[in-house]
Amino acid sequence: MRLASYNVEWFDSLFDNKGRPLIDDEPGGRHRITRGDQLEALGHVFRRIDADAIMVIEAPDTNRRRSTTRALANFAEAAGLRTRDVVTGFANNTQQEIALLYDADKLRVRHDPRDDEAAPRFDMEFGIDLDIDARADIVNFSKPPLELAVETLSGRKLRMIGAHLKSKAPHGAKGRDAIMKLAIANRRKQLAQAVWLRRRIVAHLHAGEDLILMGDLNDGPGLDSYEGLFGRSSVEILLGNGDDAEMLLYDPHAAEALQRRIGAQPTTARFYIHSEKRYLQALLDYVMISSRLRDCAPSWRIWHPFDDAECWQDEALRGALLVASDHFPVTLDVDL
Repeated sequence: MRLASYNVEWFDSLFDNKGRPLIDDEPGGRHRITRGDQLEALGHVFRRIDADAIMVIEAPDTNRRRSTTRALANFAEAAGLRTRDVVTGFANNTQQEIALLYDADKLRVRHDPRDDEAAPRFDMEFGIDLDIDARADIVNFSKPPLELAVETLSGRKLRMIGAHLKSKAPHGAKGRDAIMKLAIANRRKQLAQAVWLRRRIVAHLHAGEDLILMGDLNDGPGLDSYEGLFGRSSVEILLGNGDDAEMLLYDPHAAEALQRRIGAQPTTARFYIHSEKRYLQALLDYVMISSRLRDCAPSWRIWHPFDDAECWQDEALRGALLVASDHFPVTLDVDL
């Protein structure tokens, strides 16, 4: 079975209020890329990765007029995909939803949020003291993680969580002091979200459930100059540290980045820095699995247009990956 995580930049801008794909020459959300070209590129990428389920990060919006499910179902039909069923969770106000697009002939999936004393439901609030002032900071998710109960047609059950943690970038701040203050506040909030999510993960693992965490964590070891203030990145929190082996999650790209702080590392996203006239690459997207799934012949792949040999050699695929999004898909092949 192949599972994928894919952050699609400005996916919402490619649909009208009825969820119909806008296949035209008008600009979308991506710089100098038309809506029609981005939709064509996305269709090419989705068909090539040919996953049984894709966790779509920054999926089209849900509000009074728009529907994530309707837009993704229409996209799947127009692109000729077999993943035509959609499941969503708690809608948010960012125009960037989290949704699973999946093949109902391979999987049964339902939204199944949990709530307990250690980790409230993800559309609620969470109190934690991160700055050791004996006062709890109250945080929430701007994009509540998508909690899913999944069953394969062979009867294997597992939990799947799609996540998009808050960015640490100090957007809107001006001046050195203001930028520093907002950057530290954003990192504190992101780490609180990671602790909250980790507590839910631990609850599932204690219950003996297999689990896969997928999505854009907007973080990784060494990516932030303020990381030293808090000791760990959110990625390290989510993987687990110092726990029993059964309580740990694993992603080989995260493990490689943690072991090799200097030198070439895997990357899943590519952003243009206008002020410096160059591209920045970063490892932001992950597919983490629980310990028992490591015995199911897992194989990970980042569909990077320059780093993956097949993607580089296939000119059509390479071009589509660059047009479709500023992130690249991450796939997991696993025997379920």
